[in-house]
Amino acid sequence: MNLSIIGGTIVDQQGERRADLRVVDGRIAEVGLDIGPYDGDRVLDAAGLTVSPGFVDLHTHLREPGREEAETIETGSRAAALGGYTAVVAMPNTDPTQDCVSVVEFVRRQGRAAGLCDVHPSASITVGRAGVQLTPFAELAAAGVKLFTDDGNGVQDPLLMRRAFEYALGLGVTMAQHCEVERLTAGAVMHEGDCCSHLGLPGWPSLAEELMVHRDIELVRLTGAPAHFLHLSTVKSVELVRAAKADGLPITAEVTPHHISLTDELLRSYSAIYKVNPPLRTMTDVEAVRQGLADGTIDAIATDHAPHVAETKEQPLDQAPPGMLGLETALGVAVAHLDMDLIDIVAALSWKPAAIAGLGASHGRPIEVGEPANVTAFDPAEEWDVVPAQLASKSRNTPYVGVPLRGRVRHTVLAGVVTVENGTATR
Repeated sequence: MNLSIIGGTIVDQQGERRADLRVVDGRIAEVGLDIGPYDGDRVLDAAGLTVSPGFVDLHTHLREPGREEAETIETGSRAAALGGYTAVVAMPNTDPTQDCVSVVEFVRRQGRAAGLCDVHPSASITVGRAGVQLTPFAELAAAGVKLFTDDGNGVQDPLLMRRAFEYALGLGVTMAQHCEVERLTAGAVMHEGDCCSHLGLPGWPSLAEELMVHRDIELVRLTGAPAHFLHLSTVKSVELVRAAKADGLPITAEVTPHHISLTDELLRSYSAIYKVNPPLRTMTDVEAVRQGLADGTIDAIATDHAPHVAETKEQPLDQAPPGMLGLETALGVAVAHLDMDLIDIVAALSWKPAAIAGLGASHGRPIEVGEPANVTAFDPAEEWDVVPAQLASKSRNTPYVGVPLRGRVRHTVLAGVVTVENGTATR
């Protein structure tokens, strides 16, 4: 069925303009004022809405295979579509690990079967994410993997990481690093600072992140290979990336919605809902990562969507797993907490992460004739409250209950197919 999206304001790489658009056979066929709707078209009312390229998440934990009690590829894809995402990169810390072609292909097939967003599997840097032996990069790259990461762990061995960068350069893929020197974080449950000392909880020093950021910047300088830094969270990390970019190094970075909106003070409740990796930091750190987004040091907003079943998050802080939901709330958090122009927020959610993930040919494309119809329409002014029971995820570990959000997705379109209409998933 052909589709008309009527009455919206387009925001894309070309700027902002009032226009309707028409989709035929999965591609944008017309863009302009008062172009339809044509007889027989399905019509999406976008009056008062911003229409933009679909969002792309660089950092989604879909849990399948292995932990389907917390999330499946289908439920995670539905949450993504409701959040305005047309593509997500699935992290490899599944069971079994996405360290071989067969598991990668399983994840891709499950994403296609769900049909709610494009699911692009990443692969681990090391076998089993154990940090000892590199995965078969060439085979995985030939199978379409663009991003490699041991997310959940940083690669501790600098020689192994150097070899990974050298292989990546030859294959045209990107290493994405979880920056954590594990010897400095053993037993830690929250940021090492005043709040941590007051509560008597083991602290997680900022230095544990910053040392690995520094190391990998120097490995990039040595090898010339690109690097992407996952979920940066400290003042110094932002400063290191800013300096590396000024030197012309091929480095990109992301920040999560929770690291631009929440602080370590929330751990005074002793609630594991606020336990994440890396941990929530101080307001000084929050302000630094916000500024990094605003000035382009940090390229993308990535959710680190990490579902967990309720009983695991109800454990004591030292036993509970880290992680928060993020796909359905990312836009609302970003608009509410960032002092940035809307076009820059959309860039950080859409075309910038699409380019990092190697998806720029099909996602994050401008709203122009001939482009793939991967589109989201949202109300940037709508204020709303999170109701956990109404989330699409199988899990409920959101930290945003009672936190006002602003900006809500109304429609999402994947390759011309409506996946969300009027805030409701179509399947």
